[in-house]
Parts: sequence; C-alpha cells; structure tokens
Amino acid sequence: MATLILVRHGRSTANTSGVLAGLTPGIALDAHGAAQAAALPARLAGLPLAAAVTSPLQRCRETLAPLLAARPGMTLHTEDRIGECDYGDWSGRKLAELADEPLMKVVQRHPSAAAFPGGESMARMQYRAVAAVRDWNERIDAEHGEDALFLMCSHGDIIKSVVADALGMHLDLFQRISVDPCSVTAIRYTRLRPFLLRLGDTGDLAGLAPHGPSAEPTPEAVAESSDEAPDPVGDGGDAVVGGSTGAQ
Repeated sequence: MATLILVRHGRSTANTSGVLAGLTPGIALDAHGAAQAAALPARLAGLPLAAAVTSPLQRCRETLAPLLAARPGMTLHTEDRIGECDYGDWSGRKLAELADEPLMKVVQRHPSAAAFPGGESMARMQYRAVAAVRDWNERIDAEHGEDALFLMCSHGDIIKSVVADALGMHLDLFQRISVDPCSVTAIRYTRLRPFLLRLGDTGDLAGLAPHGPSAEPTPEAVAESSDEAPDPVGDGGDAVVGGSTGAQ
C-alpha cells in the first residue's frame, strides 16, 4: 500500500503567541513558518509525490504553496477530515490560561475521554482523521499503485492521533508523541501492518524515495525524532494541546 508523508504546517502566529488556534480562521504562518515552508520543496526533492492533500485551514495551504509552485503539475486536494481538532470554547485562548482548566488533566492523561465544550471529542478527531487516511490510501493505491507516495498537510494533534493508530497505541498514550511545525512524519502502510518510517523529522528525507517494487520496510524501521524538544505547558511535562509550538 501507499506511503503517507504527513507534514505539519509551518510555525504560525498562534504558535508564537501561545494561543490555541483550533478552527479559528485567518491564522497565518509567521516569518519563521514561511521560511520553513520555503525550504519544504528542497527537503521533498526526489520524492515522487502522487498527490498532495491539505487541511482546509490557511496555515496548511500556506505551507504547501511553495511546494505547489515548485511542482506546477501537482493538484492540491482539500480534505476536511484532516482539519484541526474543533476545540470549541477553548479556541483562541492562551495555552497558559488553559493549563489551569480541570479538563486539561483529562486531555493530558485520559484524552480518549476528553470532549471540548462547544467542540468535538479527541476520540472523534482521531476517528475522522484515520478514516481519511485509509480512504486516501485506497484511492492512491488504485490510481498510482502500491509503491506510491502521497502527502497530507495537517495539524499537530491530528498527526499525533494518526501515528498512535499506526503504532497500535491507545489514544490515551498519544500525548507522548511530539511533532514540531513543518516536520515530516512518514508511515508506510502494508496489508498486515503500518511501519512508522519518520516521526517529526526536520532534516533530509531522501531515504524515503521508493527503490522499486521489491522494496519493503523492515520491522526494525524506527522513528527519527525531531532535533527540537517539545514545549511543555507546565512543569509536569504536559504536552501542548494542538502540538508543540516550535517557538524560538
């Protein structure tokens, strides 16, 4: 089956201001995020991407704009199911402020039971994102063959939930995963199991290029973590809701 290249959007103005953006419209990349996006075509050079799929939100579209400019024949598909989690009443609020909310303990320690007031549950978020990935896997396989690579540009919690599913991890463990802005996560899907080939990778990606029909990932394939440490919300090492900010 196809190999999925998951790109988290570049660093946004919400990331640097410590705000949980959620579905808030008009959240753009900051200057550093724009530079990350500009570097993406070179990082993905040599990877024959069969398709590019994006969350409908502006920060994801801006992240892929340089890649589409570098590959004028590539069509961009929009997929609502890989849009950011609907954080409801939490959207637009400061993460530091949200750290004191009683629900935050549930989000950190038992996310499968967490539902955001006026928004969606984290379990629902994972369900729709994984369903989208599986539907696109089938489509890419049918149209481009089992050795094809395709790209999805999405959001921190979405990517973490897809990785947890690929690893057979319960959603309650997904806060142990960190993906920085504009990092690349790669999952090779096979008939029996997925293989996590990259996790939060911010470096060279040439090793992801297919090497022919006989190429098959081995069970020893391991994730490569980002060079940057995650940004904890509090002293207890809590994960950042929405994904690490990559703030410098």
